[in-house]
Amino acid sequence: MNNEAETASLLATFSQQISAIAEAAQKRALLTGTGITNDKRVTVTMNADGAVIETKFSSDIDELTYDEIAKAVTTAAQRALADVGRQTEELMQPIADQRAAMPKLHELIDNLPDLDSQAPTLPAASMAPPNSPERVRAEEAAPTFDNAEDHARWTAERRTGVTDSGW
Repeated sequence: MNNEAETASLLATFSQQISAIAEAAQKRALLTGTGITNDKRVTVTMNADGAVIETKFSSDIDELTYDEIAKAVTTAAQRALADVGRQTEELMQPIADQRAAMPKLHELIDNLPDLDSQAPTLPAASMAPPNSPERVRAEEAAPTFDNAEDHARWTAERRTGVTDSGW
């Protein structure tokens, strides 16, 4: 930073950002998302953490088989999650815009690498059901860690520590 005025301005902006995040967190805690099947027989509502807080069936739900009801509930829940996710994104967008306008840490400190560019990108979570061909293919393609220690084997070989019978 070149001078005290720039530092003071940056600190004030940072303080505003923290206040905006706290306010958004309070608003997010009250968000709900709703998903409705195309035939309007199943409605699922969930909170911003993805917990189902209400499930409703229409009066003619008994016309569906159990498998159809299960599929409808899953579809409605996925739609509710997408809805609350969209609302969360809209709520957080002004904060993201303000953060993007702020200088990055590597721009303020000489010789500091751009840490943001080194952060990994998280893949989207699979929506495939357990044991489905899509999930099995994704699990087979997942990275393996060949150089990692096998904790159970390491513990069995060591057999020392506070639980060792020699104590």
